[in-house]
Amino acid sequence: MGVFAMPSLGADMEAGILVEWLIKPGDAVSRGDIVAVVETQKGAIEIEVFEEGKVHELVAELGVELPVGAPLAVILAEGETPPVETEPAPEAPKPEPEVEREPAPASEVETVIAAPVTATRPAPSSIAPTSLNAASPAARVRAHELGVDLSGIHGTGPGGVIVLSDVEGPGAKAKPAPQKTGTPMEEMRKAIAAAMTRAKQTIPHFYLSETIDVQPATDFLSELNAERAPAERILLGALFVRAASRAAAKVKTMNGHFIDGAFKPAEVVNPGVAVALRGGGLVAPALMDALLLDLDQTMAGIRDLVTRARAGRLRSSEMTEGTITVSSLGETGAEAMTGVIFPPQVALVGIGAPHVRPWVVDGEVVPRSVITLTMSADHRVSDGRQAARFITEFETLIQAPETL
Repeated sequence: MGVFAMPSLGADMEAGILVEWLIKPGDAVSRGDIVAVVETQKGAIEIEVFEEGKVHELVAELGVELPVGAPLAVILAEGETPPVETEPAPEAPKPEPEVEREPAPASEVETVIAAPVTATRPAPSSIAPTSLNAASPAARVRAHELGVDLSGIHGTGPGGVIVLSDVEGPGAKAKPAPQKTGTPMEEMRKAIAAAMTRAKQTIPHFYLSETIDVQPATDFLSELNAERAPAERILLGALFVRAASRAAAKVKTMNGHFIDGAFKPAEVVNPGVAVALRGGGLVAPALMDALLLDLDQTMAGIRDLVTRARAGRLRSSEMTEGTITVSSLGETGAEAMTGVIFPPQVALVGIGAPHVRPWVVDGEVVPRSVITLTMSADHRVSDGRQAARFITEFETLIQAPETL
C-alpha cells in the first residue's frame, strides 16, 4: 500500500492548496499520470503520481492547504487488499459505586494492613488521557486536513482519546483559514526571494564569463527559417538549450543535484528553461530528457513550457527534476546576466542578448553577432577548470549549429 503525499515542488515550497482531483477511488493509475492540481505561490501545478496501482481512497479534501508530506491519497499495488479498518475498542463498563460502610473495628484494620497487597489495574475508562488533546495519529492527520481544532473535541476512544470519528463528527469545529493579505504576484515574489536568499547563503557560487561569436548560429537560423511559417520557426534560444544540454552531458559536474551534503550526478539532462511570466515573476520548468530531442522537438518543447507556465499548468516533475538551468535574456536586452543557482541544482547558464560587435575573423575586424555567457557554478562540486570546459564545449557546439 502506498500513501501518495504532497510533493515538494521546489526549495521554496512549504505547503500547497489542493484545488482539483483528476482521479477517483477505483481508478487505475500509472507512473507519470497527472492525478491532482495544487496551487502554490508560483501558480497551479499538475501533480504526477510515481507508482502504479488502484486508487483506494482520496484522503485530502479540496481547498485545504497541506504541508509538504501530508497524505493525499492511498494507492494499492496490484494484488494488495484494502487495509482493514478497526473499530475503536468499546469502553469498559463503569465500576459500581462504592457502598459506604461503617468504620471497621481496630482488629479488622490491623488484619487488612498485615495482609499482602495485590496491585490491580484500573478499568480503561478510568485512565486519564495523557494530555487535553490526546488523539490517534489518524485523527491528528484528518484534523489538520479539515482545519479542525482538537482542543474543542471530546474524545470517545479509550481513556478519552480523540479518534477519527470524533474529528469527522458534527461536534468538530473547523479553525478559520488563515487569510493571505498579499496578491498572487506578491506571494510569488516572496517565494522567489526566500529561495534565492537561501541559495546565495548556502551555495558557494563562483562565476566564469566568455564572449562567444554566434554569427554562424544566426546565419544558420536565417536560412533554416526562410521557408517556414512563423509558428514553425526555430529561435536562437532553442540552439542555446541544445548546446547547453550536450555540454552538460560531457561535463557531468555541472549536471545533477547537491543533496544531503553530497553531489549526485544526473543520468539524464533535464535543462530548466527560465520563463518570465506576464506581469512579473519567474519559473524554470525542465525540458525532460532533452538529449533525446532534435532541434524542432526542442523548440516545440520550449514553446509548450512557456505556454503552460503562463497559463499556470506546469507539471510537478517539470518543477522538481531539472538538472541544470538555462536563463537567456532573449534576442533583445542586456548584454550579460549573472544568475543564482536553483537548489538543489549545481549550475546555471546565464546568456545575454546578442549584440553586433567588432570581431576578428581570419585576421580582419568585421561586425559579428556575439553573446556573453556567464556560468554560475557550485564550488562544493566543481571549480574553474570544469566550468571552463563547459563553456568551451558550448562554444564549439553553438558555432557548428548544423550539428545540433
